[in-house]
Amino acid sequence: MRIGVLSDTHRQHYMIRKAMEYLSDVDLLIHLGDNVQDVEEISTYYKGEVIAVRGNCDFNVYESFDRVESIGGKKFFITHGHNYNVKKDLTELKYKAIEVGADIALFGHTHISQIAFEEGIWFVNPGSTSLSRNENNSFATIDINEGKIEAHIRSL
Repeated sequence: MRIGVLSDTHRQHYMIRKAMEYLSDVDLLIHLGDNVQDVEEISTYYKGEVIAVRGNCDFNVYESFDRVESIGGKKFFITHGHNYNVKKDLTELKYKAIEVGADIALFGHTHISQIAFEEGIWFVNPGSTSLSRNENNSFATIDINEGKIEAHIRSL
C-alpha cells in the first residue's frame, strides 16, 4: 500500500497540481491541514479516498484537528501539529502518539520536512507543498508492505 501525504498547501494551485502529478496513483491521500479546503481541488486530480484534518489556518471547516486511523494494518495518528508545539520539538506529539498506540504520527505546521523514528513510532512531516521553510517544496510517501513501513520525502 502506498500513501501520499500533503500539508500546508495554502491555496497554491500550481504546486498542488504539480504534487498531484506524482501522487495520482497512490492508494490513499492524507492532507494535514492549512488550507484543507484544497482537498476540493485535489479531488479533481485524485479520485481515491482523501483523509484530512484541519490546521491553524483553517477556519469555518468541519474537519477535526486530530484523527486516529487504521491503515494498512498500522495505526496512524494524524494531526496538523500546532496543538502539540511541533515547532519547538516532538515531545508533546510523541506522548500523544504513545497514548493512542500509533505506529505512525503524521504532522505538518513547521513547513520543514522531517522523518524520525523514536520509541517504535515513525514521525513523518511532509513539509509544505507550496511554502517550504527548508530547501524544496515537498510531500511524503509511505509504503506499507508485509507489515514493514518505509517513509520518504519527495521534493517538487
